Amino acid sequence: MQMSWAETRRAGARALATVSLVALGACGKGNASTADAGVAMPPGATSVVPLTPIAPVTATAAQAPPDVEVKSGPLTFAPIARKADPSVVTITTVGEEVETSPFGRRRRTHELKGLGTGFIIEKDGVVLTNNHVIESADAITVKLSDDRELPAKIVGRDAQTDLAVLRIDAKDLTPLALGDSDAMEVGDWVVAIGNPFGLSHTVSAGIISAKGRTRDDVPLDPAGYYDFMQTDASINPGNSGGPLLNLRGEVVGINTAIRGGGAQGIGFAIPMNMVKQLLPALLRDGHVTRSALGVRIRDVRELSPEDRAALKLVDDKGQPLVPAGAVVEYVDPGGPADRAGLASGDVILAFEQEPIDRSAKLRWLASTYGVGRVASLRIARDGKRVDVKVTLGQLPNAPTRPKGGLPPGFGPAPH
Repeated sequence: MQMSWAETRRAGARALATVSLVALGACGKGNASTADAGVAMPPGATSVVPLTPIAPVTATAAQAPPDVEVKSGPLTFAPIARKADPSVVTITTVGEEVETSPFGRRRRTHELKGLGTGFIIEKDGVVLTNNHVIESADAITVKLSDDRELPAKIVGRDAQTDLAVLRIDAKDLTPLALGDSDAMEVGDWVVAIGNPFGLSHTVSAGIISAKGRTRDDVPLDPAGYYDFMQTDASINPGNSGGPLLNLRGEVVGINTAIRGGGAQGIGFAIPMNMVKQLLPALLRDGHVTRSALGVRIRDVRELSPEDRAALKLVDDKGQPLVPAGAVVEYVDPGGPADRAGLASGDVILAFEQEPIDRSAKLRWLASTYGVGRVASLRIARDGKRVDVKVTLGQLPNAPTRPKGGLPPGFGPAPH
C-alpha cells in the first residue's frame, strides 16, 4: 500500500543527531581493572571477548552458480509519467549578488536567476526540493502543472544533506507517494522527471547504476552527509530537486548532483529513506539538530597491512580478525567518546547492534540517533571485542562550503 508523506509523518517522527568528525587530538581513558594484561579497556566495558580469525571463503567443484532470474522491464513508462507529472513543479528563484569594485568603494549588484524542480509531498502545498536550488534566493516561485504560479516560503532546509522544504498557498494538490529506497537494487529501472534547461516536465529513464556513493565518491561538501544512489537516467541543469521514481511511481530519490556534464555524465540522487528521517525535524523546527560522538574516523579497509597488524586486526598468520569497521583516528578531549573511554586505534564494529561496514554508515547512524541518548557501541581493542555505552552530545553547526570549492567535473545539478 502506498503512503503519502502526510500519512508517513503521522506515523511518528524519529530523533536526529550526528557524529562530529573534527580532528581535535587523540586521547583515551582506560580501565586497569580488567583481568587481561595489555591495553586497558574503557570504564564500564562489558562482554570482553577475544577476536577470532575469519575463515576464508573458498570455491569448490560442488558449488554451482545460482540461477539468475531476469525480470522483464516495462514496455512503456507512460503510465508512471502520466500519474506522477501533476505532482512535479517548476521552481524559479531570484536573488541578488553584490560585487565591490577593486578600484574604490563602489558596489555593483547583479540579479541572479535560478531554475530547478520540486515535487509535492502533501496536498496542502508542501514541496520538497534541493537546498542548492533555493539557498541564494530572495524570492521563490513555484509553477504547478496547471500553469498556476505561486510564491513559496521556506519551511526548512539542511545544507549538509542538500534538502529544502517549501510551502505554497494551495489546497487539494496531488502528492507523490514516498517509496523505500533501501528496497532498490542495482539494475532496477527508475524514471526521472524535471525541467532540464527549462524544458518543463521532461521524462527520462534509466537504471540504478550503484548505491552507497559517499562524499568520497561525490565530493560536494566535506561536511555533508551523503549516501547517493547513482543512476544513468539523464539529469541536466534544471533537474535538481526532481523525483527519481520506481516502477510503482513512488519517489525513491531526489535528483541532486551530476558528474561529467549533464546527460553525458553520471547522476546522483539522495535516497528517500534518508530524506524521510530528516523531514519531521525540517517541518517542525526548520532545521536539523545533530548530535556528536566526538571522534574522527576512517574505514578499516583503508589501513595498511602494518597498521592492521599494529592494531591487532589480524592474527599471527595474517588472517583478518576485523575485515570492516570504522577506526578511530582522533578523540575530542572531554567529548562524549572520551568520557566513555574510547581512544585512538579503537575500531567501531557496530552502533546499536547495526554492523558498521564503512565510516560513512557510522556517521549517519549516529546523526539520526539523538542528542543526549545513550548509544551502545561494539569496538575492537587489543585483539578483543568490547561493548561500551556513549552518551551523544550536540554537534556544532558545520561551516558553510565556500563557493567555487568543488573539484573539477563535480557539482550539484545546476539550477
